[in-house]
Amino acid sequence: MPSTSVSVPHAEGPPQPGGTMLKEQLLPGDKGLAQNPPAPPPTGSPGKTATKDTQAMVKALTPMPPARPRLERTLSLDEKGWRRRRFRASQEDLAGQDKAGPCKDPPEAPTCSSLPPGLSTSLQEIPESHRAPGSPSSWGNCLSGMISTSLDLLHREAAATGSTPRLANVLPPCPLPAMDLSVSSDSLRMANKVDPDREDFRRRVQKLVRAHSSLGPSRPRSPLACDSCSLRSAKSSFSLLAPIRANDVRSRSYLEGSLLASGALLGADELARYFPDRSVAVFVATWNMQGQKELPPNLDELLLPTEADYAQDMYVVGVQEGCSDRREWEVRLQETLGPHYVLLQSAAHGVLYLSVFLRRDLIWFCSEVECSTVTTRIVSHIKTKGALGVGFTFFGTSFLFITSHFTSGDGKVAERLLDYTRTIRALALPRSVPDTNPYRSSPVDVTTRFDEVFWFGDFNFRLSAGRTAVEALLRQELETDMSALLQHDQLTREMRRGAIFKGFQEPDIHFLPSYKFDIGKDTYDSTSKQRTPSYTDRVMYRSRHKDDICPVKYSSCPSIRTSDHRPVYGLFRVRVRPGRDNIPLAAGKFDRELYLIGIKRRISKEIQRQQALKNQNSSAICTVS
Repeated sequence: MPSTSVSVPHAEGPPQPGGTMLKEQLLPGDKGLAQNPPAPPPTGSPGKTATKDTQAMVKALTPMPPARPRLERTLSLDEKGWRRRRFRASQEDLAGQDKAGPCKDPPEAPTCSSLPPGLSTSLQEIPESHRAPGSPSSWGNCLSGMISTSLDLLHREAAATGSTPRLANVLPPCPLPAMDLSVSSDSLRMANKVDPDREDFRRRVQKLVRAHSSLGPSRPRSPLACDSCSLRSAKSSFSLLAPIRANDVRSRSYLEGSLLASGALLGADELARYFPDRSVAVFVATWNMQGQKELPPNLDELLLPTEADYAQDMYVVGVQEGCSDRREWEVRLQETLGPHYVLLQSAAHGVLYLSVFLRRDLIWFCSEVECSTVTTRIVSHIKTKGALGVGFTFFGTSFLFITSHFTSGDGKVAERLLDYTRTIRALALPRSVPDTNPYRSSPVDVTTRFDEVFWFGDFNFRLSAGRTAVEALLRQELETDMSALLQHDQLTREMRRGAIFKGFQEPDIHFLPSYKFDIGKDTYDSTSKQRTPSYTDRVMYRSRHKDDICPVKYSSCPSIRTSDHRPVYGLFRVRVRPGRDNIPLAAGKFDRELYLIGIKRRISKEIQRQQALKNQNSSAICTVS
């Protein structure tokens, strides 16, 4: 019986690609076509019927061009599989890229170092819940490049096999790259102007990593080891202090007290950190309290005048005829200055008080503070008149502060000159603190042994013109020109003669006489004695080097009326020089007990003020619950 299969000659139609290998390249779902061939055609005309049937069978088995692939979620990209994977850190990923070099295998999908975990494989559905917050925009570029490469591979395989393409056969079996928690894109790296391809950058990163590893495994990861941070940008990651290089520590100086030694405690480098212009702001005040127990309710007008925009670095306050409770006076000063200042030294000689407050940042640069007293009374145990001096060295500049109370009386000029002479000879300063310039010092004048000297107090020099003439001048509304009054000033006349305060200067006076007022009033003495208004309270200054002291403000405080004297204060800018490390330091000592008391008072007063405001806002007539 003749066979029904007919062989088709090659001339009748074009060769069909993959005709012999079609059965082997079919997907498992399409294998039924090869196992069950089509039924034989019905009997009829042998030639025409066989040809038509063969063409129909070939046409049915011809692979059609693949449609646009539908990417489905596969089991290999399940969320649980992602969670079980171990993600490499950014440093390991970058090291792997450097070792691998350029990609040579075209079918392999491109590696994206910033691919987020939990990425969906469906183009139509990219879940938002699996994206990390704050993900950079470079992920979109990575996704587009990965998808375009995958589509090219799908079309190639579909054209070769004639089957339905699937994404599972295209993705590489290797685990996808990991994403570090600190993701930094190229744009962020360019902000620091760091090129990771440069050889010097790689060497620096390796050096920082080695330095970090030497700290031990228990130390937290150093931000300096990050590949996107430079040493300059990470300078303030640890603290506000400037980093210290190891080479600077190795090149340490063994010259004790040398001004040229880098890193000296009192040297030029340390001075430039705190005072780039090498000048310190000093506040000096003097006040005769007349022994009054009552203290002014507020000292802001005295210590923090409105003319000064900023607080000073050093506050020195001298008091004559001070109140009976000296500790209470010092607490009031601490309470007014606040927590930024500490009491460096407090000294007393009878009713003479001297307090030195310093910014607490600067207490490490002060030498030991030395004090000395002089009694100018004939009877030495009566300490109402005399002088009190405090001296110390700040960096390389020595300071001397003297407060005095000279002999009172309109005509006792000679006695006051004698008080001055006794003071400069009897003050035994400095003692253990070395003199900064012993070649220019004199054993008979204490003011020559220090670089900067401030002498202030109640000098009791009067206006010799008489009460009537002085009142006539005051009625002329002098405002700020006091030259007419100063022509009768005894102290100005004696300084011109060279009899007192040799080498000293005084800022220009632009305020009314500070003595003598009726207590609690702005009127001058209205008692039977009718004392002449005078400039008894003064502030003088002297510098060893010319123009080291620059006066900024010199005035009185008329708002404080608890005494017959008005406080007088001066603001100065003083030049400071670097010093040697061979002086005895105060080691940060200050009156801590006074500091705590003053701060507690500030807190309690603030609470009382807030409570008063709260009670003021609430109605006392009716309340609404």
